[in-house]
Amino acid sequence: MFSKSARLVKQVKVSLPVTPMASRRFLQTAPKFMGAASIRNPRLIAPRSLQLIRFQSQTVKVPDMAESITEGTLSQFLKKVGDYVAADEVVATIETDKIDVEVNSPVAGTITELLAAEEDTVEVGQDLFKVEPGAKPEGAAATPKAEEPAEKKTEEAAPAPSTEKKEEPPAAAWAPPPKTAEPAAPAKKETPKQTKEETSAPKAGTFSRNEERIKMNRMRLRIAERLKESQDTNASLTTFNEVDMTSLMEMRKLYKDEFLEKTGIKFGFMGAFSRASALAAKDIPSVNAAIENNDTIVYRDYMDISIAVATPKGLVTPVVRNVESLSVLDIEKEISNLGKKARDGKLTLEDMAGGTFTISNGGVFGSLYGTPIINIPQTAVLGLHGVKQRPVVVAGGKIEARPMMYLALTYDHRMMDGREGVIFLKTIKELIEDPRKMLLM
Repeated sequence: MFSKSARLVKQVKVSLPVTPMASRRFLQTAPKFMGAASIRNPRLIAPRSLQLIRFQSQTVKVPDMAESITEGTLSQFLKKVGDYVAADEVVATIETDKIDVEVNSPVAGTITELLAAEEDTVEVGQDLFKVEPGAKPEGAAATPKAEEPAEKKTEEAAPAPSTEKKEEPPAAAWAPPPKTAEPAAPAKKETPKQTKEETSAPKAGTFSRNEERIKMNRMRLRIAERLKESQDTNASLTTFNEVDMTSLMEMRKLYKDEFLEKTGIKFGFMGAFSRASALAAKDIPSVNAAIENNDTIVYRDYMDISIAVATPKGLVTPVVRNVESLSVLDIEKEISNLGKKARDGKLTLEDMAGGTFTISNGGVFGSLYGTPIINIPQTAVLGLHGVKQRPVVVAGGKIEARPMMYLALTYDHRMMDGREGVIFLKTIKELIEDPRKMLLM
């Protein structure tokens, strides 16, 4: 038969907290209500009588990212061992060829182990970290406050070095010896080679010549690979034209405030150029087609336009789908939403998958002229450039200053002939110079 104190231990076992810290607190406080003699008796507190229950840690693996992506680079851990995380809280980010993938904790608990290091290449299904389910520790919020006195002590100790610096005048007394060495400089001028080295030395000390080498991230490597593949695969040819932006800018001036008030989105040029491209593609369907297996042409009755967006990590091309069925304002809304997601790093693989035609607007950065590169496996890309005031001959032979933009269309000559490329670009020019025509097509 167990004694009264032993039965009490047996009862406490059922409601004992699950964490090791709580078990230590129990052993410290148990003598108060059990008696010191009882707690020291090994026959009363045995593994069979007192069992510490602890939840088993869950191993979180690298999630599935896409069918075409099997690995990535672990860019950073946002939590460290011992940190508490809430359910669905981001613990790590993995950089892939296209997007950054966030890895969330499936449960609320404490991080117990990190199974990979930052900058490691991790594969889908690989163990990434372990988390032990449980409530947030009581002392977790108090730890930052406990560190404040230590910081104050370091701040108070900071003036000590300043007193040592005041005792540095003896070191300053040694400054004159270099001046005594200056008279020896004329002797060195006897050799012309040495004088050249002496004159170049001050320049090296005055101007920095440091070099820094940084490993290319996965997105930049993928961009470089695809652009080079495009140049090696396509028979690229670029045709140019210029468009008078007067009518489109007047329309934008009339309705931009109303559009902004209703939708909260600015009225730009990309919606009009996207709509004009979709209408022009009806007459030149090859611009929206693609070569498959080097012997088959795929024609499409829809047009998904990839919009080139510059981000700190590189160029991304989210897709506006079924542009042929959208109005100019609907396209502007989609472009604005995708652009915001790109800048915030929230783009998904679905946002960038597909695309049958690309528009790149270098004019927002001040570009005057350029030849864009085709985004394979597409057939063509339209390049927009800056709007500049230039003298133009108008009706009646008059010369006026007009807001002009250069357009560039790069296309795969295997798919399109020069006639088709010129007609397509000319149609866009005509629709932009008179936007009312878009209502008639």
